[in-house]
Amino acid sequence: MTPGHVAYGLRAQYGLLVAPDTVAAWERGRATPSSQELTALAGVLWCSPAELLASATTLREHRMTRGLAPEDLARRVGLEPAAYLRMEESGQWRGNERQTSALAATLGLRPRALLTATGGDEKLSGLLRDAATTRWQAYVKPVVKLLPLPKRTVEDALQRLHTDYHAKMAATSSWGASAATGDAGRAYLDEIMEHFWGLVER
Repeated sequence: MTPGHVAYGLRAQYGLLVAPDTVAAWERGRATPSSQELTALAGVLWCSPAELLASATTLREHRMTRGLAPEDLARRVGLEPAAYLRMEESGQWRGNERQTSALAATLGLRPRALLTATGGDEKLSGLLRDAATTRWQAYVKPVVKLLPLPKRTVEDALQRLHTDYHAKMAATSSWGASAATGDAGRAYLDEIMEHFWGLVER
């Protein structure tokens, strides 16, 4: 089907006025259809919305791959639909621990995908850097609140990050170390997210 055929199908079957150029932009990844447009597009192409998404990363995309309306997902996680939609549109999740666990279960998201979908990558990175460089124990609760992971798993990971970071700093600041003192520690902090996921996903 050409973009013109798809645009015609959207108009004839769903009453959506979408230009062929817009359909072409969707195909090339230069534009993103709305939820209504994606559902209609899947209908025109005789497939599911999930088949049209190469790799879901946002809450909206994950919800759509599951074929859930915003109201249904909001009900399952214990939120008012309007409150859920505000979070979905802003890309910033503000649910409590129970709601976060329900969201992960409903959408079938593992912790790493959940964090990306809820816009928490930057926050977790900051918490992990602080845990590695200061008292790691103080960061267990904030990390557990952000991710549906067992407390013991988080404790073990944060303690290991702290130990590894300080071992690198001690090695670079020991007698006879090069002038680039701290480079190994800074490099470790730059990759702190990968180190964390490596510890909790194994």
